[in-house]
Amino acid sequence: MLKPLHLLTLKAVVHSASFALAARDLGYTASAISQQISALEKETGLVLFEREAHGIRPTAAAHRLVDLSTHVLAAMDDLDHQVQELATGVTGRLRLGSFPTADVRLVPAALSALVESHPRAQIQLEEGEPEELITALSHGDLDVALVYEYGLSPRQWPDGLTRHHLLSEDLVLLRARDSGLSAQLSQLSRARWITSREDTAGARSFVRLCAAAGFDAAVAFRSNNYDVVRELVSAGLGVAVVPALGHVPGESIEATRVTQRSAHRRVMALHRSENSNPLLPTVLSCLRGAVPAGEPHLHPADDE
Repeated sequence: MLKPLHLLTLKAVVHSASFALAARDLGYTASAISQQISALEKETGLVLFEREAHGIRPTAAAHRLVDLSTHVLAAMDDLDHQVQELATGVTGRLRLGSFPTADVRLVPAALSALVESHPRAQIQLEEGEPEELITALSHGDLDVALVYEYGLSPRQWPDGLTRHHLLSEDLVLLRARDSGLSAQLSQLSRARWITSREDTAGARSFVRLCAAAGFDAAVAFRSNNYDVVRELVSAGLGVAVVPALGHVPGESIEATRVTQRSAHRRVMALHRSENSNPLLPTVLSCLRGAVPAGEPHLHPADDE
């Protein structure tokens, strides 16, 4: 198989009609140039130069081979450029997984910054709960996953994953404005409650939170959609405890920080420790920059 290096050398020698001048232009010795041309002649079976007393003369075969290799060398140069862009993330691909609340509050700003800095990169977004995202990450189907962990329902993390803490959220108590209900969890043992589906981390955290306050909550409605939870609370159908990212301030709802110990949720980005995707540092930086600033119930990692 012809070597691109030998073809580049041939082009330089034909252009200069001198091994010495080609060596100077390419940064080789004249002896190295001569060896490369000899190897090319042996490989092709062609006589490429006539050796004369005072120099060399390219043969017709040499000129023809230079013509034939022009498009190949241009394609190789383009390939080299594209490989460099791929290696630096300019045209890379990144697959991001995220849970629904982060998809609303964090991901849009992060992806906007990522697309602005790498407009030719391919970005894919998948939505799921942490258990699904961690499985996809471990199988290599995602590069980065946004997940969460409740202080009252800690997770066991698989080996081989690196975690980057992005923020901690307070858990907040939601009540319909003017409901007359107490802002203290321990005073709401008789209230109707709205919480997430059973066997979820949020539901387990809620049960333990109420147990620490001295009661078993009477759950009237369940939904993993915080928009639904807020509408139910606004309609006076119950009270709820949600992480801060799940609450959007509005006139119809009062939100109060739950003060019990470990009443928080941590949000972090995970990736496989051996993942060498060049876009990883950029997307992690964009995710940190997407954390809302100045919100009283959100605590960016740098603030801890």
